[in-house]
Order: sequence, then C-alpha cells, then structure tokens
Amino acid sequence: MTSSKTRGFSLLELLITISIGLTMAGVTFMALAPLFKQSHVDTAYDTTLSVIREYRNQSISQSKRYILTFTNPGTITVQYWGVGVPVSPAPVTVATYTLPPDIDFQVQAGFPAAAPDSFGNGTSAIDFDQGMGLGSQNYIMFMPDGSSQDTLGNYNSGVVYMTQTGGDVFTSRAVSVFGTTGRVRGWRLYNKSGNTWVQQ
Repeated sequence: MTSSKTRGFSLLELLITISIGLTMAGVTFMALAPLFKQSHVDTAYDTTLSVIREYRNQSISQSKRYILTFTNPGTITVQYWGVGVPVSPAPVTVATYTLPPDIDFQVQAGFPAAAPDSFGNGTSAIDFDQGMGLGSQNYIMFMPDGSSQDTLGNYNSGVVYMTQTGGDVFTSRAVSVFGTTGRVRGWRLYNKSGNTWVQQ
C-alpha cells in the first residue's frame, strides 16, 4: 500500500522553479555578452599581431620573402615568394588566418585623423605603402633583412584596423608596420582628450 502523504512536485512548483532558472540564465547571459564581444576583438588583434610578427621573424631566420595580404572582411593570407633568375616564381600560399565573424578590417566614425605612427589619416581599413604616393595597398612583404617592402622594392609602411561590426568604437584595435625596420606595433583607441590611439 502507498501512503497518501507521499507526493512529488506539483506542476505549479515545477513551472516556478523553471522560470526562476531561466531568469537567472538570462541575466547571466546579458551580463557576460559584452565580455564575449570584447574577447572577439582581443582574439582578432592577437591573431593579426602574432601573424605579422611571426612571418617577419621567419623571413629573417629563414632568409625568405613572405607576403601577407589582408582581405576584407577579415582574412590574412600568407604567401612565400621564392627567388628565381631571371624571373621569380609565382608566390605560393602557405597559410590563411580568419578573424572572428563579427570582427572586420574596417574603420569607424570617430577614428582620429592622427593615425598610429602617423600612417595615413584613419580613413582606410587596410592602409599600407604609405609615403610612396600610393597608400591603401592591402599587403606587406617581409624581406630577409626584416624590412617590409612592396613588390616594387619600396619600403612599405602602414596600418591595418580591426573593429567590431556595429560595435563600440573604443573596442577598435590597429597594428602598424614600419617599412625600413619592419617594426610591428599594436594600438588601442582611447578617449583621452579626444579619441587617441595608444600603443599597447
């Protein structure tokens, strides 16, 4: 025989418990959403910075030429360009890197005209070959001496910007490359007496 006092949860108690759990989950998700977005920007920045530095170092250590091409919305293609006489062979793709889907190479309203390392004016998302009268080139080529050049042999300085589509302008990042030395620097946008790029 079963006791009449033995009973489980009522339907009402179960619904209340589920609604409290869903409310807590929703509040937690809303609190963590900005952190997830920030982590995507950080991932894109770290990837771009590390890829540029890695292939500059490989160019020096292996005495090779590597071309890094930046393509919207967020792809970095790395090619090895061998040396031949009298004509070099076609570049060979060795790696492709993709930024998180909500992060693009792009500029936003609010970017200052004073670009990182004074390369350009902050209006082109991928802005290499500065000082050559060209600008807005989408690639850099690291040489065995560590310098960054274009395919014509000119020193290739410039900057690439990363930002979240429709996101806060102050989550934006930039990476600059100085042609003569191949120096690579990372930047973040801050509101300091007006919008300013600050080296990271």
